[in-house]
Amino acid sequence: MPSFRALHPLPPRTAALALAAAVSLALAGCGSSSKEKKLASYAPESFGSTDTHSRSYPASEAKTCEAARRALLSQGYQVKDASAQQVSGLKNFQPENEVHMEVTLRVVCAPDPRAGAAADKPAGNTTAFVTAVQDRYTLKKVTNSAGVGVGLLGSISLPYSSSEDAMVKVASQTVTDERFYERFYALIDRFLVVQGPDPEPPPQASKEPAKGDDAPAAAKKD
Repeated sequence: MPSFRALHPLPPRTAALALAAAVSLALAGCGSSSKEKKLASYAPESFGSTDTHSRSYPASEAKTCEAARRALLSQGYQVKDASAQQVSGLKNFQPENEVHMEVTLRVVCAPDPRAGAAADKPAGNTTAFVTAVQDRYTLKKVTNSAGVGVGLLGSISLPYSSSEDAMVKVASQTVTDERFYERFYALIDRFLVVQGPDPEPPPQASKEPAKGDDAPAAAKKD
């Protein structure tokens, strides 16, 4: 027995509208799923690991930052700022002909509040907080337009345009590769060994009065 749809077919216009609606819903579903997949690829900060961007050293702040400065210089970094508490360096890379990359590495040396609290953490420990940022530039043409006035023809202005190449920043990202930081930490440790241990503080002078000086002045006269 023929179905009701076979006995009463839809008009051509209604069928076309129904087909368009179905296609729109299918495309919308694909778009939403791809958008959700793209957003899901960006994992949120977990704040779980403290080993990637920090490392403790059995040395003073000044010695730790000095070792970091020497480590940067040994790898071709241009040291821009250096002190007893922080140091930063910049290095240029060019992986492709029209691509330029800059890596800025910053080290902040802070005293470890847990120094001396545990047997394996002697007094004078310093925590080095290290962060590297990678900036990516690409070569693009920048068009400049201007006008030239022609005096003989009155106030007619003839526009002209010129283009020039310029490096434009297209991306900036914090380096999260653990191997990158592990190699840098090992290099800091190597330069700390070269510097040697911190000198021991001089002994404090005794404040007790010398023998014979504690007698009253009157007794001394007798």
